[in-house]
Amino acid sequence: MKTEHAKPMMTPSPKSPPPEDQYVAVSPWKEAFRQLKKNKLAIVGLFIIISFILIAIFAPLLTSSTYSETNPTNRLQSPSMEHWFGTDDFGRDIFTRIVYGARLSLQVGFFAVTGALIFGTTLGLIAGYYGRWIDMLISRIFDIMLAFPSILLAIAIVAILGPSLQNALIAIAIVNIPIFGRLVRSKVISLREEEFIMAAKAQGMKNGRIILHHILPNSIAPIIVQATLGFGTAILEAAALGFLGLGAQAPMPEWGKMLSDSRQFIQSAPWTVLFPGFSIMLVVLGFNMIGDGLRDALDPKMKS
Repeated sequence: MKTEHAKPMMTPSPKSPPPEDQYVAVSPWKEAFRQLKKNKLAIVGLFIIISFILIAIFAPLLTSSTYSETNPTNRLQSPSMEHWFGTDDFGRDIFTRIVYGARLSLQVGFFAVTGALIFGTTLGLIAGYYGRWIDMLISRIFDIMLAFPSILLAIAIVAILGPSLQNALIAIAIVNIPIFGRLVRSKVISLREEEFIMAAKAQGMKNGRIILHHILPNSIAPIIVQATLGFGTAILEAAALGFLGLGAQAPMPEWGKMLSDSRQFIQSAPWTVLFPGFSIMLVVLGFNMIGDGLRDALDPKMKS
């Protein structure tokens, strides 16, 4: 009688790791962009802002009239096929003024944030890196500026310089300098004691080169987030100054000025207030959505 021999158990061999050339390094910026694309609210905000940018660029193609063209016979007409957003008390087409007003609002946001970013980042880098009395002096200036409500400080600056859109832009840039400055300063203080900064100093690298090639690139993420959020804040502050008569002057189609000129018709002709107010809300909301999405994508603490 034949006896069957038990077959030896075959143990599965462990899977060998993939070769090193199969690992693809993903840069932090590509990873941040990938995370941003997953954020639906950020994509909606980006769509809103791109839409307003395109409207501002192609404004002459979207309307056949100019923003200052008056027609007393069409005074305070409700929205219709001829005037999509109605007309104001001078018979001017509100849709045309909204379209051209997008140019002003986006320009104010861009130049005000750019000015605040340049000066605030420069002061923050100097204060955070060098420390001592330089840090104390710059920080105390920031504290004094932040002790005032931003809109009141902007009103005071415009009152000194005179009411105009250019002076309002300067005032908005000034009141936002300490926000960027303190943000960059805190980031630089946390970076200047890192090992790669110590190694750069040990190699004899000059302070200016260290700041530009090591400190600033590693501080750029929070700056981008704050700049994006600052766009919405700058547009809102410009609208507030225009509403108070300290920003853009007639007949410029600035949204805040349009609200101020139409507030007496809020009951009899509500469309004169509704569309400028809705435009301000929509643009600010778009920038806030993008800013929140960038914060989630660029901040490692927000990633799972």
